[in-house]
Amino acid sequence: MTAPVSARRRREILDALRRGTVPSNGLDQLAVGLDRFENELDAELSVVAGGGAMFKAVRGDYGSGKTFFARWLADRALKRGFAVAEVQINEIDTPLHRLEAVYRRSIESLRTASVPPSALRPILDGWLFTIEDDAESQGIDIDALLERRLAAVATRAPVFPMAIRAYRRHVAEGDNDSADGLVAWLGGQPHVGASVKRQAGIKGDLDNSLALGFVRGLLAVLADAGSAGLLLVLDEVETLQRVRTDSRAKALNALRQLVDEVHDGHFPGLFLLITGTPAFFEGRQGIALLPPLADRLHTDFSRDPKFDNPRAPQLRLTGFDLDRLVELGGRVRELFISGVEDADRIRSVADDKFLHRFAASVAGKLGGRVGVAPRLFLRKLVDVLDVIELSPDFDPYTDYTVKITESELSDTEREIASVDDIELDL
Repeated sequence: MTAPVSARRRREILDALRRGTVPSNGLDQLAVGLDRFENELDAELSVVAGGGAMFKAVRGDYGSGKTFFARWLADRALKRGFAVAEVQINEIDTPLHRLEAVYRRSIESLRTASVPPSALRPILDGWLFTIEDDAESQGIDIDALLERRLAAVATRAPVFPMAIRAYRRHVAEGDNDSADGLVAWLGGQPHVGASVKRQAGIKGDLDNSLALGFVRGLLAVLADAGSAGLLLVLDEVETLQRVRTDSRAKALNALRQLVDEVHDGHFPGLFLLITGTPAFFEGRQGIALLPPLADRLHTDFSRDPKFDNPRAPQLRLTGFDLDRLVELGGRVRELFISGVEDADRIRSVADDKFLHRFAASVAGKLGGRVGVAPRLFLRKLVDVLDVIELSPDFDPYTDYTVKITESELSDTEREIASVDDIELDL
């Protein structure tokens, strides 16, 4: 059973589906086939909330729902008091071997259940308020307590607590411009004014060697601010297969380093999730190029998927079959009608028989690849439901011609469809 959804969240979910994108929240309403992972992932989130650290890799072909899975897990984490950050790995803006870029994108997307991206400054302010309150109650100097709380961070990135102290001073003095500059610098942003850095006693910009130290600093701040931890998602790591050989080697080594740091307990409060295609985990241009990493991520997938081990380093998404696609359509229909007066009429017009025929038609025109169909299926389905609601005399069997134009297709969908204009006959 899914929890009731508010009118605002219902609207956000349906609007995202109309755009052909993955909703940013409320994904429990659309989660089909993920129940087998729920108990173990909840247990692992509890480990992280207790000061541990976890790493998980999710693999699946295009259309199997990797991005959806990541955001579904993020939704669960937010409800448990975690902060969440999601980074799209790509070879141009955020290559995996440039950890300073990965950190910067993490901060840009950082959010909590109550604070949208970027949540760094509100988190910092809340943490400093806690530090000041604790220092007053213990009768000790605030800076001394701050140093004590960040002692472990200082050994790896001494400039992090230096910037925090300067930020606190600027806030107390009402120097908002300098405070803003230091928040930007702590978030990994380049081109912060030299005078701001000089006043704080720091030099240069965040580089690759300091990035992991800053992650440790962020985790320390989150823990002291009362957060359960941080879920960090690195999506589409398979893109590193397209970079130059030397950059690919650096990226794989950076991933190995991240995995080892998590397993060695250096990132308390971190749940690191990566997503990638089977080719990345098995192909010659993926993790196989770095045997130590391949060994750390090795998972036996020779069994029937129903016997997959959810505690293993990798989770396998098998994607949609027609039954799951119809089930998903049914969930969207019920979500849609939960906010309208004429629910019974809409359900009777867009009944289960219609959903099955509609799903089969969309998948059939995409080369029979049901796994590629969910995005377009849901986008078209919400359009049908809109028209049914707005026009009581509308019959989708006789009055609706579904077309998928080339501009609607992603690159992968276009390759599979290989047509300029597709008409679906219901």
